[in-house]
Amino acid sequence: MTRKAKWIWTFLIGLGLLAVGTMVAFASPPIAALIQEPSQETISGVVRDADGPVFGAVVRIQNTENKTTTAEDGTFTLGGITTTELVTVTAWAPGYYVGAATTIPGTGPITITLKPHYTTDNLDYEWFSFEGIKGSASCALCHPSYAEWKADAHSQSAVNPRFITMYKGTDVHGNQSSPTRYGPSGVLPPDPDEPYYGPGYKLDFPDRAGRCAACHTPLAESAPLQTCAWLGCHTEQRAEQTKATLPNYPYRLKGIDPTGLKGVAADGIACDFCHKIGDVILDPETQLPYPDRPGILSMRLYRPEEGQQLFFGTFDDVPRRVTYLPLEEESAFCAPCHYGVFSAVDGKYGGVVVYNSYGEWLESPYSDPETGKTCQECHMLPAGYNYFAYPEKGGLYRDPNRIHSHYMPGAKDEGLLRNSVTMTSTVTVDDGKIVLDVYITNDKTGHHVPTGVPLRHMILKLEAIDAEGNPVPLMEGPTLPDWAGDYAGMPGKVFAKILEDLWTGEAPTAAYWRPIRLVEDTRIPAMATDVSRYVFPASVDGPVTIRVELLLRRAFQKLMEQKGWDDPDILMEEQTIVVVP
Repeated sequence: MTRKAKWIWTFLIGLGLLAVGTMVAFASPPIAALIQEPSQETISGVVRDADGPVFGAVVRIQNTENKTTTAEDGTFTLGGITTTELVTVTAWAPGYYVGAATTIPGTGPITITLKPHYTTDNLDYEWFSFEGIKGSASCALCHPSYAEWKADAHSQSAVNPRFITMYKGTDVHGNQSSPTRYGPSGVLPPDPDEPYYGPGYKLDFPDRAGRCAACHTPLAESAPLQTCAWLGCHTEQRAEQTKATLPNYPYRLKGIDPTGLKGVAADGIACDFCHKIGDVILDPETQLPYPDRPGILSMRLYRPEEGQQLFFGTFDDVPRRVTYLPLEEESAFCAPCHYGVFSAVDGKYGGVVVYNSYGEWLESPYSDPETGKTCQECHMLPAGYNYFAYPEKGGLYRDPNRIHSHYMPGAKDEGLLRNSVTMTSTVTVDDGKIVLDVYITNDKTGHHVPTGVPLRHMILKLEAIDAEGNPVPLMEGPTLPDWAGDYAGMPGKVFAKILEDLWTGEAPTAAYWRPIRLVEDTRIPAMATDVSRYVFPASVDGPVTIRVELLLRRAFQKLMEQKGWDDPDILMEEQTIVVVP
């Protein structure tokens, strides 16, 4: 073959291969089309109870967001399922335990049968026990949240030294003040010749138990309607008025003693107690608890008979002795014990609102269901782990944002308090004066600050020092009152709910079981800003350093000294400002 012929032959072969390649290229589908997408299956079926189909039940593949609701005939279809393995499908509807069935997607319809939970309340229920362990400690066998609850104030409500000493009229060492003395015109002041360990409910009313147990120790009283309410709880006079005006009044007038409790009654606000609350009773007009129904009186409990059990929770896919309760994720769940009216024969027609954290939230922007926050969103943050029952006990690994801590931080938690308000300031020097404006904005708290028991108060204090370390006197501006204790007379102000004891005229008073009146409320509502101005002389030589601190004090200093409480002041905000005149 000549060189020319060989070249032509090579060219023709190459041209042929190119043509074949082109044909293959145009004839073949895209590479992406060769990769098969996972097939999507469905699961269909029906949810029913003993009487027929259940309409509106929530059906989901357990531990996923793949869910739907049943039609009027109880049928459902779940789509978008890519697994071919066995799955658990759960169903829940109000009034029922969670039901479940297992299936392989695409294999045919399933039936989930729901069983209604009991709707009665057994007053003789002795509270939960497991494997020989009684009370809340039994929950620790399966739930990591027990340790959080144990460190929380709710678990300590029956043994809290501030509560016990105020109830008994003692100090923390058990020393008791003398019983209250009465003269022709009323209550006499404490005998100055006798040691005094502060006020106490039992000093005033030794023959009555009061209503404290309704919130502090609800397990101590099995019958809500026999728990002491506002009417007639405190004085014999009020008891007689109650009997005369309401002879069929159902509540026990002498109340339940909340001290010296043993066993599960000493658990305080126990695990089983909260998870047996199926409803709260609120006034439809005010959305607040009725004034004469504190604590347990405003709760609907579901305590089981022998052979029954029920726990309310925040998941609708746990097919055990559990049902989902949306109320547990709502602020209303907290209302019965975080609202309280005192100092009235009948709270419906008078009295002073002493505890009002829930009412403050209700009146704030935080109660807006679209833009606000619930109590739980602030006080039950994600716990930091991804199961609510230990996996070895059958718990599932879940979205950690759905596992809420039961520590529930409050007035003793420094982290919470330091993230409650924002404090800023502006300073000007003019005409020989240093003018300092302090702004405190309640921008991170869904109620007044401080809130809860009116013993708590915030103290804003300022201290101005010259270059030599000498105090610079205040020319204009508020100063702290005498009852501020060590800080009395310093530049600053207090934020407190000040109550006056109408028996003794003492203000502020901690004895708010007595007849009281509201003197003033200087606390900061949610989203409000307090502004105070302080003027110092600018005529000193050298710079002036102004130290600004905002503190939370859990009780009045005098009362703390009487009772022996040692809770330190908690620093919430601080600023140091150096002014060069």
